[in-house]
Amino acid sequence: MTDSQLKVTLLGTGTPVPLMRRFGPSILVQAANQNFVFDCGRGSAQRLMQVNVPSPQSDKFFLTHLHSDHVVGIPDLWLSGWVMGRETPFRIWGPSGTADMMGHLEKAYQADIHIRRDLDEKFPADGIAVEATDTQQGFVYQENGVKITTFDVDHGHVKPAFGYRIDYEGRSVVLSGDTRYSENLIKYAQGADLLIHEVVAPESVRARRAAVGRDPGESERIIQHHTTPEEVGDIFSKVKPKLAVYSHIVGATGSTEEEVNAGTRKTYSGRFEIGEDLCVIDVGHEVVITFPD
Repeated sequence: MTDSQLKVTLLGTGTPVPLMRRFGPSILVQAANQNFVFDCGRGSAQRLMQVNVPSPQSDKFFLTHLHSDHVVGIPDLWLSGWVMGRETPFRIWGPSGTADMMGHLEKAYQADIHIRRDLDEKFPADGIAVEATDTQQGFVYQENGVKITTFDVDHGHVKPAFGYRIDYEGRSVVLSGDTRYSENLIKYAQGADLLIHEVVAPESVRARRAAVGRDPGESERIIQHHTTPEEVGDIFSKVKPKLAVYSHIVGATGSTEEEVNAGTRKTYSGRFEIGEDLCVIDVGHEVVITFPD
């Protein structure tokens, strides 16, 4: 990472389906010696350990929306980080409902917190404290030269749902969150070096759910809440990032990558990759992606 200003690691590229190959959605962005985690899906704490960023070193979390697959890892990161030595509050930003959710988690784990803080290990009270902030489009986090901007995307009935833009030292990364085709995302992604976008593979979704006897109408509703490869290709063509990467791949099966590749190429001729868990992307003068061994 010789000249990179931003380092991005895909901690989890999956969906609610508990696959070993693709953990729950979560992305680590590192800049200015700070660790920012976007979404906290299943296995986020384990993935952070794999990339040598244990939970106590991650105290800034941003949520795109409150679907369970994007937040189910929060209790693990919050509580385990405290057990492992975090001494400062757990800071988290997200859409309306984030602060309420964190308040209920504090109640749900009050017995554990009381025992570890007051009776047994006497862990520091500040380490389990929560600073949760409900945000909206236009919110800007800015510390040590890192600027994080929140913008609205279209995830059907899930409102609000956010994407994020991270700017640092003239480099930029945009994360789509979960969304349908979004003109607002295209607007906020202009000039980005790296665009990480979700995608749905419609035929894979239909086949997978039909195989287990699910209602076909349910499959169509899932597809309608996300962006098809052809639609994402059109977005890539309008944004023109140095590198485009897929994450949160809805419908992932053995043949999904072929479907995503073929669909994207119908509308986009530029450089893109299908992300995998633990992919590392260095964003500098060049944008370089490294896949795990």
